[in-house]
Amino acid sequence: MDFLFPLILVALLVPMFLGMRRQKKEADKVTQMQDSLKVGDRVTTTSGLLGTVVEVDDTTVDLEIAEDVVTTWLRLAIRDVRSDDDATVAADSAPAVDSAAAVAEETPKQTETRLTKD
Repeated sequence: MDFLFPLILVALLVPMFLGMRRQKKEADKVTQMQDSLKVGDRVTTTSGLLGTVVEVDDTTVDLEIAEDVVTTWLRLAIRDVRSDDDATVAADSAPAVDSAAAVAEETPKQTETRLTKD
């Protein structure tokens, strides 16, 4: 009975210690990834924006999110670096669209008509 309290204390502290260690390893891995960013990397931000690194500074990263559209982000906002394999897997897993059911782009006139309907 005298050893019950120390045993319970150890049983509670060991998982807490292991959890903190795992969290520190993950944080170190993210910091290392953010420090190793280079021009041309395809990245995902913490808000889910996909872009390509066009310039890297000490604290900021310029991302091209569309053709000729560059935005500036903090390095800390970069969640992960995407590989080309990630993009092809996502494209391969997309559902197939029947060419007859494919939606055609609308003309500017159709867009204006659709937006001004009341």
